[in-house]
Amino acid sequence: MKPLSETYKELGIAFTFPIEIKDANDNDTYYETSRGYWCKREYDAEGNETYYENSDPYWTKWEHDSKGSVTYFEDSYGYKEGTPRSQSCAGKVVEVDGKKYKLTEQID
Repeated sequence: MKPLSETYKELGIAFTFPIEIKDANDNDTYYETSRGYWCKREYDAEGNETYYENSDPYWTKWEHDSKGSVTYFEDSYGYKEGTPRSQSCAGKVVEVDGKKYKLTEQID
């Protein structure tokens, strides 16, 4: 990812360091220093951090359940823990002998 300061320079937008951007919920979404270090963060609707990336380059991803607990974690070093939603059966409906059942997932 290109640092935001480069985009500002290209567009002729005046700025000072550090560059700090927050979302409507006052969560830090971007930070950049004059030495070229930057990081960006993303959050879900409940304010849980779901993505982090920096200029090292390093990134992490999280998924959370309805209580805010981490159900899946992955980072750029290849470490993974939990089951990503894309592989979960939670919320799917199955039918057995004419009865429908909604599946849930238990996280140990």
